[in-house]
Amino acid sequence: MALRAYWKGHLRLSLVNIGIELYTATASSRRISLRQIHKPSGKRIRYQKVAEGVGPVDTDEIVKGFETSKDEYVILEPDELDEIKLESKRTIDLVQFVEACEIDPRYFEKPYYVVPSDDEVAAEGFTVIREALRKHKMVGLGQMAVRGRDYVVAIKPCGDGLLLETLRFADEIRESDKIFDDIPEMKPDKEMLDLAGELIERKSAPFKPDAFKSKYADALKELIKEKKEEGALSEDASSGDGKSGSSGKVVDLMDALKKSVDKGSSGKKKSSSKSSSSRSKAKSGSKSKSDKAA
Repeated sequence: MALRAYWKGHLRLSLVNIGIELYTATASSRRISLRQIHKPSGKRIRYQKVAEGVGPVDTDEIVKGFETSKDEYVILEPDELDEIKLESKRTIDLVQFVEACEIDPRYFEKPYYVVPSDDEVAAEGFTVIREALRKHKMVGLGQMAVRGRDYVVAIKPCGDGLLLETLRFADEIRESDKIFDDIPEMKPDKEMLDLAGELIERKSAPFKPDAFKSKYADALKELIKEKKEEGALSEDASSGDGKSGSSGKVVDLMDALKKSVDKGSSGKKKSSSKSSSSRSKAKSGSKSKSDKAA
């Protein structure tokens, strides 16, 4: 089944105007969603729209409202909301360019893949914009209107295509200062800082998303499979006595850092000693063979 484009329109850079299509970059359908079930009957729980003190209400009696204070609302009629909806603009103008590191990660909201429309002219213009962004290591900023509301978007190269990410507006970001104010100010111990730095260096590696798996999702899939096939959950032999591996003891930070560094060092020593042992065995083996041959 072919993927359906989320949005079709144009990407414009000054006088360059090319046709593009947007496709969602995330697969929320891959997540396992659980339903609430009435256990005695096995029927799914459904929810009714209920007004307090009134009971169930019809859908055509429901309007939207903004709460100004407890139990007080400004009622907004559907036609009033329709009047302020933005017309879906079919063009994204790239109005500014910034380095990727200038955009605070908190602003990124949702990613979309961008591809050129199915014609040669669009493909050529698309390639020019993609490679220009890549060469200068920049991100293009613009705005788009979809389904009645507008978005700020950031566009950057992504493999053979482009990646568009919708951005949150400034007033949607909660200030961190008030939350971080209670963190006590401390000057870290130099030795502990060096040990932590050594651990970071040892564990530094390129990011490989496939290396991280959801243990919960895997366990949930296995549980569902067992329940479906057998109707009962088999015992987990690996669970032991049910005790966790952690002793729950409070460990001295300096001691923990040193042990972590020593653990890594001993691992390296063991592997090097094994290699040395293997090499010496190989040498003695080849020597004995040559002696026999002599």
